[in-house]
Amino acid sequence: MDYTIDKVSADGFSMEYLRFGNGKKTFVILPGLSIQSVMFSAPAIVKQYERFTEDFTVYVFDRRQELPPVYKVSDMAEDTVKAINILGLRDISVFGASQGGMIALTIAADNPSLVRRVAVASTVLRIDEKNFSVIDEWIRLAGNSDREGLYLSFGQKIYSQETYEKYKDALISIAKTVTEKELERFVILAKGAQGFDLSGKADSIRCPVLIAGDTEDAVFGIEYTDELAKNICPGRDFTMNIYTGYGHAVYDMAPDFMTSLFIFMKG
Repeated sequence: MDYTIDKVSADGFSMEYLRFGNGKKTFVILPGLSIQSVMFSAPAIVKQYERFTEDFTVYVFDRRQELPPVYKVSDMAEDTVKAINILGLRDISVFGASQGGMIALTIAADNPSLVRRVAVASTVLRIDEKNFSVIDEWIRLAGNSDREGLYLSFGQKIYSQETYEKYKDALISIAKTVTEKELERFVILAKGAQGFDLSGKADSIRCPVLIAGDTEDAVFGIEYTDELAKNICPGRDFTMNIYTGYGHAVYDMAPDFMTSLFIFMKG
């Protein structure tokens, strides 16, 4: 399937995005924290979301290219909305995974007239010392330029043990391609999650919400998925899917997740 990687620029920053599909509705995907740009995975992303392409035009937004020294989740959300507005997108359906879920929820809370539906997976309402510990370890590894250690820790925490063992050698190979600039960028983006707290804004989310998580999420822990659901759920059109055995990357690994996401987004 054809796809386009393009860039929007505004207010001194630029942001790459991937576009594919020809549907009348707009579907925005906000990926989680990554060591290297998600644009390198464009063909795999297009294939993964192929079922959306008849009903939706799909946009996958990367983080801005020119990062300031401090770049919070709220800043990521604000910049993404600027990019969305520049492209003239309206009445969007948004899916965010992990840190992308934090961004998606922030956008939905701050821009209720923009978002028609929001789905999140393996994400949290707030970041505290406990659920930041894994990210903090990644920051330490990246800060020490330990590329292999970072990729292996990433794989161990995100995937199930079986999946990790299957792709361990590939992770080691990919780690060798990581540049110092990519490590510096990763540290800024990872630190951006620290202090995230949407508790005071949860009531501002007016659209239907889908939350997905896994009981074996080794990054945040299932208790934080439960906390998010309890704060988002009251008085809303709400769906919750809990899995077991797929880990933090349940959004990539659970065989029925894409089907449930598609059904939810079609509304």
